[in-house]
This record gives sequence, structure tokens and C-alpha cells, in this order.
Amino acid sequence: MLIKTRLGDAQKFVRLTEPNLKEFLIAAFAKFGVPAVTEGVKVVDSSGTELDEDVFEDVVKDPSAGVLTIKYETEFVSMVGSPEPSEPPSRGSSDSQDTLILSESPPAKQQRLDTEAKHLVETILNNKPGGERIMKEYNRSTCLTDETRRKMVNILAADITEKNGTSPPREVKEMYARGIVSLFPYLRDPFSRTGYEHYYDGASGTGYLAWRIKTIQRSTARDRRSSYGASPEETSGERGLGGPAARWESQFVPETVLSEDECKEAITLMKHLADEDIIKKKMKLTFDFRRNMILDPEQSSNVLSVFPRFKDIKGLVEQDFVLMFGEDVSGKFLEKWTTTFKRKIIQQCRKLPSTSELEDLLQAADTPGKKKVY
Repeated sequence: MLIKTRLGDAQKFVRLTEPNLKEFLIAAFAKFGVPAVTEGVKVVDSSGTELDEDVFEDVVKDPSAGVLTIKYETEFVSMVGSPEPSEPPSRGSSDSQDTLILSESPPAKQQRLDTEAKHLVETILNNKPGGERIMKEYNRSTCLTDETRRKMVNILAADITEKNGTSPPREVKEMYARGIVSLFPYLRDPFSRTGYEHYYDGASGTGYLAWRIKTIQRSTARDRRSSYGASPEETSGERGLGGPAARWESQFVPETVLSEDECKEAITLMKHLADEDIIKKKMKLTFDFRRNMILDPEQSSNVLSVFPRFKDIKGLVEQDFVLMFGEDVSGKFLEKWTTTFKRKIIQQCRKLPSTSELEDLLQAADTPGKKKVY
């Protein structure tokens, strides 16, 4: 009995005298010139259905079975089988060797990457100040407090930028994020695709590690400007004198990280919702997206168009202020300021991209007899 057989990228006929799975594997490996194994491999037909010992004979006798493919469940290296020296190459043959490349199976690759990433993060935490305390806290309670999690993220982000610069490749950030949930399994998100998107999501470029690295980038840029002789006043002037476009580090660390598509879906949903509590929750989840819009000169003038509920729901501006600066600073947000700040506020507003709402406010501030703007 001749059976068409595929192994890696090579395909050959295998002669079989007794149709059973074990004999088939031994004969096939001998034909391809690789070490014979009967464990950690599986045989599938042309439809991808796995063949077991009890159905093997029936399937191979059915012409519709097609080519049988042998797949490894473990990792092997490339192997090259050469024909016998006395066997001349056939005319028209482009290669006198059968080259077989056996690739790593997805489960084996996943396990290897998890192990490597876990070892990486564990080594860093064991050798950095404060890292041992983080591991002890997790071992004691199988979770981390928000403060401890931030410390861990800071340690790992610092290590990333020390070794890879302030613009590390996506693969590096993914490796560290994978290592976190491999070392601390209870920190894995069971509802996400990989389980570590809240630490780094390569598709959207968000997550705790991404945000911390952005903070390091901003800090490095300020230090670089200072080293070139720019005074603090000049630096503040470039950032808008501490106005809304200043790149402050947000105090808010979201528990749930939305993908770009989820963020756009939430933005669309908010425009049609009537429940203010749900709108406030959605506004909190889209805070980082909105903050990036404000920092983008080309997008900042569209904030009220994208988030129109600022206009009709009380407390949304205050909520963003709390998320940005924390409870202590935001406690002063609703204080009535003296008119000392009026001129500076108007000055800052004139530098913003023009909108109808902004022009109305500036006109009200400039017109005598109108209510004062504080």
C-alpha cells in the first residue's frame, strides 16, 4: 500500500505493508530520513482531521483521505537528508538533496515565549531595588495594590528604556507585558485575547507600560532641552505656560484599557445615551483617548465635537480634572478665582484653534457689562 505523506515542506510516497498508525510513522520517518518518534506527533488527513489508531486502517483505505500530514507537537531543528553517494541525481532535478524544515508548533512556541518572558521579568525584579518586595506581596496575597503595580511598571519601563532607548520596539514591550502575566498569573486579564493587553496592547499602543514609557519620553525631551540652555520659563512657554496643552503626567491609571475600536464604539454610544451615570463611566474609560486629542494641535479643536456631552451633562469637566490632577489639586478646581487670572486665561484662549464656542466666550469676556469670566 502506497500512502502520500507530507512532513514539513517535503512530500513523498510511503510504502506500508501493515496499515496501522505506529508502523506508518516508523516507515514515514525512515523514508524522510529523520529519527523515528511515535510520541509528540500526530497525523491528519487533507481536511485537517486527526487520525487515531482505531480508525487509521479505515481512513487510509478511503481514496478521499488525500495526503496524510505528520505534525510535531514539540520543537525540532532543521534536518537535511542526502541521498546515497552511489545514487546519481536525476536529469532535470534542480536539487540533489531533500531539505526538510520542521517548524515549531504554536503551543510549543507559546510555552517557550512565556517561559523566556517570565524569566526576563523575574530577573529584573530580583535585581532592582523594590522588586523583591513586589514579588513578596504577590506571593502573600496573589494580587498587587495599585501603588505596588505602579512601582512594578515603573521598574520594568525604566529597564526597557535603559536597554532599548526611549522608543523601544513593539516586540520588546510585548515581551515584558507577557512576562508580567506569566510571572504573576492572577494579574492576567481572562477576557482579553492574550491576557496582557492592559500592560501593553501592540495594536493600539496603549497599556500601563506604554503610558509610562511615554512619560519617560517627555521627561527625557525636557531634560534634553534644558541641556541645550533653555530656561524653565522658555520650556514652560513652549508647553503653553502650563495650559491645557502642557504635557502633565496624568494621575489616572485605568483598570480597563479599551482598544481603539472599543474606544470609538464608546464615543458613538455616548452621543445617544440618556443615562448620565453610564456616560460618566464611558467618559472615564475614554479619558486617555481624549487627552491625546488635546495634546494634538490638529485634533484639539475637535474635542467638543467628538465629546459633545461636555456641553449638557454637569460634572464631566470636573471629572476629567480629577482624573488628570488627583483629588488634592482638583479640590481647588471650583474655587472662585480672583480676576488676577482673567487676563492670562484670555491670553491662553486666543492661542487656541478658533471655534464658535471659543469666540462666544472671548466676546463675552471682552464686552463691558457682561458677566465676568473667571
